[in-house]
Amino acid sequence: MNAPPADISPDKASPTQRVFCPPPARKFVLVSAILASSMGFIDGSVVSLAMPAIRADLGGTLVDAQWISNSYMLFLSALVLIGGAAGDVFGVRNIFLAGIGLFMATSLLCALSPDAQTLILMRALQGIGAALMVPGSLAIIAKSYPARERGAAIGMWAAYSSLTTAAGPFLGGMLLSFGQDWMWRLIFAINVPIGLLAIGMIVLRVPRDRPSERRALDLVGAGLATGGLGLMAWGLTALGLPPEARAAPPLAWIGAGGAVFVAFVVWEGRARAPMVKLELFRSRAFSGANLYTLALFFGFGAVLFFLPMTLVSAWNAEEWQASLMFLPLSLLIALLSGRAGRLADRIGPRLPLTVGAVVVALAFAGLAATMPLRQMWLVTLPMLTLMGLGMSVLVSPLSAAVMLATPDEDTGLASGINNAVARAAGLMSVAALGAVAGLVFAALAPQGADIAFGALPAVPLDAAGEHQRVAASDRAFQAVAAVAAGLCAVAAIIAWLTQPHWAAGEGPDREGERAAPRNGAD
Repeated sequence: MNAPPADISPDKASPTQRVFCPPPARKFVLVSAILASSMGFIDGSVVSLAMPAIRADLGGTLVDAQWISNSYMLFLSALVLIGGAAGDVFGVRNIFLAGIGLFMATSLLCALSPDAQTLILMRALQGIGAALMVPGSLAIIAKSYPARERGAAIGMWAAYSSLTTAAGPFLGGMLLSFGQDWMWRLIFAINVPIGLLAIGMIVLRVPRDRPSERRALDLVGAGLATGGLGLMAWGLTALGLPPEARAAPPLAWIGAGGAVFVAFVVWEGRARAPMVKLELFRSRAFSGANLYTLALFFGFGAVLFFLPMTLVSAWNAEEWQASLMFLPLSLLIALLSGRAGRLADRIGPRLPLTVGAVVVALAFAGLAATMPLRQMWLVTLPMLTLMGLGMSVLVSPLSAAVMLATPDEDTGLASGINNAVARAAGLMSVAALGAVAGLVFAALAPQGADIAFGALPAVPLDAAGEHQRVAASDRAFQAVAAVAAGLCAVAAIIAWLTQPHWAAGEGPDREGERAAPRNGAD
């Protein structure tokens, strides 16, 4: 589900740098990279599952829940590009270790947080650690293995990371199902021994690498990206707040964020070492792939965040049961994405991207239509399996589309941009559709009761009030799923209009040259 990390193209390193790691130590690089990337991937999925317990233990509001997720996603999405580039400047091993260390330390502080505000701050710092750790996990493999072995190593990394990502939410759900609100703290604390193991293997077994190049990091661009995304996300969140709770009108926050983001674009066009090469967006296919990513992952991120919350808080599902709803997603991506990638190689990415987005749109529309049935196993699970099928069709072709639209020397940077766009889409979706869900719930829930969308009631309601609360929760998620379905349909249209397509045999030849696409996309 995650695009390749930023700016880590192996071709950028010299032959001596690519084999800095002796053969006996490479297995330790691979295991530590799997452990580190798994921590980052699992963290987001398990936190959404644990959100009702976190809110019950810390007394958090819906806005707190949104920003427990968004503070992490904000810094990860804004800094993942500079995190990838930092490995070129300071050495991949050093940056990878720094990322794991910061992620591990802030995970412990998340586990010890006494209130929601502290947890939000620690999650922000955790996002900075992830921005160094996640691209570093693949970058250190790319620099440790020679070219003839690198593909197999990356394949093992992807396979084992997928397995741990699939198993993580289930194990976390089992832990949370013990029924104690404080148990959510263990899903953060478990990162400490995992991180120590990864650090120990790197420090004791893996030598230092030399930086690939000397250049300045785009710290101004990173600051502008973070500020712009943060202000816009807060403005979208504020749409769901009552007027008396707003420090300023939501449109003022959104406008300020937009202005800062415009400044970011202007700066990137003039910076000596830009974080983003704006000329890449001159390609219609590259711009289209990123617009597709923005629309599709906006909807996808909202469903993944708000559905577990709804199942646990409204349908009274156990956390482990809610986690099983998303198991088909990981399994189908692991089983089918390779075949979808090979199909995209033969016929171009247009058809797989379009069909995949249409299937996901149908799944989200089905979720919206069937929520009042409250049939988790008979209806909701099949809908999520359909979603997993659609995602398995589009994930690999999306990476292929980005690569096809990009010069060979910029493929690492291009994949990093697409990765950042996907994460920024998730950030914005939790903010914007959280406001939608909160407004719908507030309009339909029992008046005067101390209840909120996605949280268990502090005081049990009578039968009529509980029925109304659950119905309001269903309608709130229906609104989220309906918007998500519409955005996925828009993504399908974008793919059809912007991505290349060719008949079998007309695609890139064996030397890797790109064929001219039939639809004229750059």
